[in-house]
Amino acid sequence: MTANADMIKLYSSRILALAADIPRLQRLEAPGATVKRRAPLCGSTITVDLTCEDGTVTDYGQDVKACALGQAAASVVGANIVGCDGAQVRSARDALALMLKEDGPTPPAPFDGLEVLRPAQDYKNRHASIMLSLDAAVEALETACD
Repeated sequence: MTANADMIKLYSSRILALAADIPRLQRLEAPGATVKRRAPLCGSTITVDLTCEDGTVTDYGQDVKACALGQAAASVVGANIVGCDGAQVRSARDALALMLKEDGPTPPAPFDGLEVLRPAQDYKNRHASIMLSLDAAVEALETACD
């Protein structure tokens, strides 16, 4: 497969659609925690606000300045994180890292939409951007919920 064909596969229409329609792009007025993360290789950043009650995410907001892959990941996370507990979010983060690094299984529901990012496995310089939203969410959960 040529390099151009690989890039076309990587930036599929599904990834681009997710990147174009990121939910929860508003910052929260009174978050329980705010975390800003940056991917050093590409400069992508995400700021996550969240609130928790009884260990469950009750509200979530994000400011996303990332490549299409990071935006697609943020889209899946933003659409599914409210109602999840810390264990679910940590499990999704760990599974996404394994999926990208070791061709591990798709992250469990409700984050199984991250499967769309499997073609990025061969692009290690993109992994940090893809991981930003879940890494930031886990850090925020540790402050707000645990």
